[in-house]
Amino acid sequence: MLIGEYKHTIDSKKRLAIPAKFRKELGLKAVVTRGIDKCLFVYPLKEWEVFAEKLVKLPVWKSNNRNFSRVMLAGAQDVETDSLGRIIIPEYLKQYAGLSKKVVIAGLYNRLEIWDENSWKDHQSNAERSAGEIAEKLSELGI
Repeated sequence: MLIGEYKHTIDSKKRLAIPAKFRKELGLKAVVTRGIDKCLFVYPLKEWEVFAEKLVKLPVWKSNNRNFSRVMLAGAQDVETDSLGRIIIPEYLKQYAGLSKKVVIAGLYNRLEIWDENSWKDHQSNAERSAGEIAEKLSELGI
């Protein structure tokens, strides 16, 4: 299970060390893609296959389906962890998420999110302020 929040740095060669806690579950091969809210999603290969399979089954005659599939699938990149547990973040994904040197890697059960540290702080601050309201809405869904 991928949970927790860790601060790391991206080096000059665009390498990012995955926290040791996440490495076994992530495996040697993973997929990194554009995320929602200007972050990156990193999926273990098995989880990516489940997610991608759902996307390709969406009806293509709806523009929202096509657009979302394009963002997620065309933006995806296979990555491999090196012997030190690092992955290389492709430049186009680094730019998309506005990643600087300092990042936060957040575990969200079946995927990781990579955020620029300052963006993460802003996003979390906003989410925490509205947590009660969000919880109330989720309770209506049985969560």
